[in-house]
Order: sequence, then structure tokens, then C-alpha cells
Amino acid sequence: MAENVRSAAKSGIDDAASGAKNMVDRGANTVNRAASNAGSTMDSARDALHNVTDKAGEYAHQAKDKIGEWAGEAGHKAQQWAEDAYEVASDRVGDFGREVTQLVRNHPLPAIMIGFGLGLLVGRVARMV
Repeated sequence: MAENVRSAAKSGIDDAASGAKNMVDRGANTVNRAASNAGSTMDSARDALHNVTDKAGEYAHQAKDKIGEWAGEAGHKAQQWAEDAYEVASDRVGDFGREVTQLVRNHPLPAIMIGFGLGLLVGRVARMV
């Protein structure tokens, strides 16, 4: 009977120890999974941050390229407009010069008198200033 009590006590202790060991193992597995999840979460966050940084750099580069294209197009258009304006002004001044030349050839005496009068007028104004 003493042997049965000892055997029952030993069996109870072994069962309790086995149960405690199983609980510790389950707790350790839970902690390991949590740590693994935390590590994978950190890795995921790090990867997401790198992706966001890469995309932001890519978008900034695309924006810079697009602004460069727009600026180049605007500069080209402004240059073209200036060239067109120069050509028009040059043509009109040339036409005016040809008309004045033709007028002086057709009416030389009045042209000389007008030139003399304008010279006197400019001389008087220059002396007053």
C-alpha cells in the first residue's frame, strides 16, 4: 500500500511536471512566434519604407525631367517668338526706309527743306536742355 501511494505520488508529480513543461514549451513557442512576427513586421516596415523612398525619388526625378522639358519648350517658343518679331520689325523698318528713299527721290527739294527744318528744331531743343 505504501508502494501504491508512492507510485501514485510519483505519477502525480510526473504528470504535473509534464504539464508544466508543456505549458512552458507552449509559452516559449508563443514568444518565439511573437518575436518572429515582430521581426517580420520590422522587416516589412523597413521594406515598405525603402519602397516609399525609392518611389519618392523616382517621382522627384520624373518631375525634374518634366519641368526640364517644359522649360526647354518654353525657351524654344520664346526664342521662336523673338525671331519672328525681329523678322517682322526688320521687314517693316526696311519697307519704311525704302518708302522714305523713294519719297526723297521723287521730291528732292521738299525733302531737303524738311530735313533743314527738322535740324533747326532739334538744335533749338538741344540748346534748351
